[in-house]
Amino acid sequence: MAGLYIHIPFCKQACHYCDFHFSTSLRYRTEMVETLAREMRWRADYLPERKLQSVYLGGGTPSLLNAAELEVLFTTIGQEFELDTAAEITLEANPDDIQPAALEVWAKSPINRLSIGIQSFSEEDLRFMNRAHSAAEAEACLFLARAFDFHQLTVDLIYGSPTTSDDQWAKNLAIVAAADIPHLSCYALTVEPRTALAHQIAQGKALPVDEEQAARQFEQLLAWADAQSYEQYEISNFARQQQYAVHNTSYWQAKPYLGIGPSAHSFNGQTRQWNVANNARYLRAMATNSLAQARDEGLFEQELLTAVDRYNERIMTGLRTKWGVSPTELEAPYRAYFLQEVKQFVNTGMVVCVDNCFRLTPAGRLVADYIAGSLFYDLS
Repeated sequence: MAGLYIHIPFCKQACHYCDFHFSTSLRYRTEMVETLAREMRWRADYLPERKLQSVYLGGGTPSLLNAAELEVLFTTIGQEFELDTAAEITLEANPDDIQPAALEVWAKSPINRLSIGIQSFSEEDLRFMNRAHSAAEAEACLFLARAFDFHQLTVDLIYGSPTTSDDQWAKNLAIVAAADIPHLSCYALTVEPRTALAHQIAQGKALPVDEEQAARQFEQLLAWADAQSYEQYEISNFARQQQYAVHNTSYWQAKPYLGIGPSAHSFNGQTRQWNVANNARYLRAMATNSLAQARDEGLFEQELLTAVDRYNERIMTGLRTKWGVSPTELEAPYRAYFLQEVKQFVNTGMVVCVDNCFRLTPAGRLVADYIAGSLFYDLS
């Protein structure tokens, strides 16, 4: 089965670290939602099958959408696709949007999972990041969501910020465990080009990211996860009782997915496509009369994946997960190459082979990108 991603490219304000595509102007929100529905109708056949195991409304800030706008999207999904009876349907939500009126709307919709952008429970951290919510809202929203029967919850946390001490990081994790959140994603703060944070650091108005601090807090995270029965099933993702994220896991396992909206990416096993990351250009391209015309107007670009591309992507995504990489899933010309090159990491204890599947050890997870890069097939 496939996945469907819908990008909602609007935010109340810009977080200082964020380089995702969004606009803080909500002027064209209604037109955008109608256009997202049209793109679904035009592009549903990109997938090898129309049965969906997951739908993910990401952004941006999808929790800004009202009931009527959500209805447009879910009506179109129902018309163009078949939802599996156990489909995971996720809405990304900011804590300040998680209010009784909104929760009532979401509870009446097909949404059955909330992905909450907490980032931190510290007011100092949140102000440094320029998040819209407060520390009090970050805690309160977890219990408010449960009051409306949203039990499939995941939260995002950021570590390695100059304002996040080891003690504060421990407090953030303790709050998640105490609230019995079944899933969380934890990411190191990164300084992306052309973000407010990059500018502040360049101007000496913010401290640079301390890589040693980030590494230390990542190891702190791993020890906490083990003690609290959270399984690290992907480098940045942790779950209790195998409550893995269905949609994101489909990315790591190379399952097909369709991306709708500005900047959204798609994959069907043979090609990758990515939409233009500009709201005005996206709306202009989609105002044409057909998908072919929209593509001519710059709606998306497409790459035909070579055998080398497929091999390298499988190594990159597979090694990040608990399931690892099995040589049997690699195309013949690259299987022998992989088995030869991976020996160095098996011998140093970075990779282990269990049931003919190669997985990173705890030590290997600390240098996952380096190991994956070393196993890539380089045509040059």
